[in-house]
Amino acid sequence: MTFVPGLVLARRFHDEVVAPLLARRLPGVAYSAGLLDGGSELFGLDTPRSTDHDWGPRTQVFVADAAGAPVVRAVLDAELPAEFLGWPARFAGGPAVRFGVVAADGDRHGVRVDELGSWLRDRLGVDPRAGLSTADWLATPTQRLAELTGGAVFHDGLDGALADVRARLAWYPDDVWRHVLAACWQRVSQAEHLAGRCAEVGDEVGSRVVTAGLAGDLMRLGLLLHRRWPPYPKWLGSVFAGLPAAGPVVDALAVALGGGDWAARQAGLVRALETVAGWTNDAGLAAPVDPTARPFHHRPFLVLDAGRFVAALRAAISDPELRDRAAVGAVDQYVDNVDVLTHPDRIRRVAAAVLPD
Repeated sequence: MTFVPGLVLARRFHDEVVAPLLARRLPGVAYSAGLLDGGSELFGLDTPRSTDHDWGPRTQVFVADAAGAPVVRAVLDAELPAEFLGWPARFAGGPAVRFGVVAADGDRHGVRVDELGSWLRDRLGVDPRAGLSTADWLATPTQRLAELTGGAVFHDGLDGALADVRARLAWYPDDVWRHVLAACWQRVSQAEHLAGRCAEVGDEVGSRVVTAGLAGDLMRLGLLLHRRWPPYPKWLGSVFAGLPAAGPVVDALAVALGGGDWAARQAGLVRALETVAGWTNDAGLAAPVDPTARPFHHRPFLVLDAGRFVAALRAAISDPELRDRAAVGAVDQYVDNVDVLTHPDRIRRVAAAVLPD
């Protein structure tokens, strides 16, 4: 089968199959539809490789009333086709089987029906239409925000509810943004001197491991500074490289992470640090800070002294309660366990324990 980008396939599946079916069988039903629930297609990064799991003709349908969901679901269960544009749209077998033999009488398909509020709470732990507190923002992984503001909306028949949700989640309030950026620079400040020390004692592997961690932090910082939600690690580099300004940092990090010696690694890392530091000044969120590297005290390796950016950003936060919080940031800046980050109830308990209201 000829590969079709997943969002294109999903939009056509909605427009050519799902929407006409609902109009014919449930005329006047109010619903919204789109694809906002995860997958590489939401970022436009799916390839033929993506088709081997959790991929195909699919759509999410949202209704306003939980009582209406079973009615819509029953119509779709009964009448969705087995194929669409040559791709399987129905499957036989248990829930572990996502792709396999097309079965016209298969009991599974790629259209999920949910009441919008309950789906949002299940996805985020909160319904953003009721407003988001600082604690809500800090308990929400950026991957989830990237999904909900990425993807696509195919139909918004619930009085623009999906557009409203996506607008509310478009970006952090400025003070929360400053706090999250300060936490990023705090992570850099705690590790930027370690790569040189590892190299100094002959631990090249350790030095590269520290450098790789710094590279990930700098890419997240770069995306946040350009108002892009950082995705999870599989797509972090791809999305970062898509920034118009990313080229010099990508080149510098390629040198820092390459097979060269410590001198080359330090040179690449310093170029990346100084460039992202310049972006921080350009954002205008805090008083500018000299973005040039300098020796780490009297030791023979260079650092940015990133704590200076932490201090500047924290000083610019207008909310005194947030300004006084420890610079640990959003939950995915201090938790990287997938089995926590994909369960909002766990995330929110962790965030509440770390930074109680």
